[in-house]
Amino acid sequence: MLEIWNAITAHLSILNIPPAQIILVIAILLVTIVLRGLFLQIIIKRIEAWTSRTNTNLDDELVALLKQPLGWLILLGGLWLIQLVIAGHLTPEVNKAITGLIDLGLVGTIALIVYRAAPLLGVFLSQLSARTKTEIDDIIVPYLPLFFRTIATVIFLLKAGEILLGASATALLGLIGGAGITFGLLFKDILSDWFATIVIYSDKLYHPGDYLVVSGVDGVVQVVKIGIRSTKLRLVARDSIQSMPNSVMITGRVDNWTQNAGDTMSIGIPVILKIDNITSAQVARICQAIREIPQAHEFFNQKSVVWFSGFEGNARVINVRLFVNDVAFFFTGWDQLNLDILKILETEGIDHLQVYIRTDPQGYHNWQEGKN
Repeated sequence: MLEIWNAITAHLSILNIPPAQIILVIAILLVTIVLRGLFLQIIIKRIEAWTSRTNTNLDDELVALLKQPLGWLILLGGLWLIQLVIAGHLTPEVNKAITGLIDLGLVGTIALIVYRAAPLLGVFLSQLSARTKTEIDDIIVPYLPLFFRTIATVIFLLKAGEILLGASATALLGLIGGAGITFGLLFKDILSDWFATIVIYSDKLYHPGDYLVVSGVDGVVQVVKIGIRSTKLRLVARDSIQSMPNSVMITGRVDNWTQNAGDTMSIGIPVILKIDNITSAQVARICQAIREIPQAHEFFNQKSVVWFSGFEGNARVINVRLFVNDVAFFFTGWDQLNLDILKILETEGIDHLQVYIRTDPQGYHNWQEGKN
């Protein structure tokens, strides 16, 4: 028997690898294949049976996408063991090439797992964000699957470039960094809008449904939707939709009528009266009558104020600040306030407010000469 074994091993030599090591390599291959089969047929089957009893389908889909890549990882582990066995009989260049291919397979498998699992991760994060009170996660979560897929692809390409093209990872990162700076300059406005979105949500500047007064936009607007790049506004006066970049929304002046410093909703209606040639008694009666206007209409807030602020030329200046309890009554309140003030002035016999008299002596002199 020993003579037969010696006769077989005498001719069993591949790349100067001893026969014993060749047999060990074959044994490792067989064990790896068996372990992969056992893993897929026993362990994975048990996990699938367990996940089938849960109420969600996410775990079933996760096991399905992990099944094949995990089998590849077992095969890569077997190849790594084989390399350790025969590394001493291979040239450094061949060892380096084999190590690089195994590393590439490992990185590629992990990148594939992340790439395939990204949509499931997006669904899972969406369910988590639905339970939170913040709104910024609802904006960011839909873009996370694309982000993870991009990261997985970039990492795999970096590793492939290092192995196949011979370029170092540092050089490739430098190239990608330079391209990133170039794209950053090209798309700086888009990036500015993205960061502005974070500011809007983190500082709670406004929310969908809020009524705003925005610098550069005529009249009152209502927030319809806050997107990742722009805010969609409804112009109340024209009942039209206008999109405003988020970077403009945070740099310009925005008055939020819906958010209040107090506990109750109130929207201010400012009015300034300038009336010529009225007595102090008339000023007092007019101010008192305006102060009683909120008591006659339920949509006015009782914290409204009226005061006599002084003189402007020959005019007596009366400042009025009335507040409505809801933004829906803003225009109704403004209309009613003006009508009530007009009735008060009619009661006082005032048929005109401030009159501007322009004196032009030189023009009058020229008119006289022309007349003569």
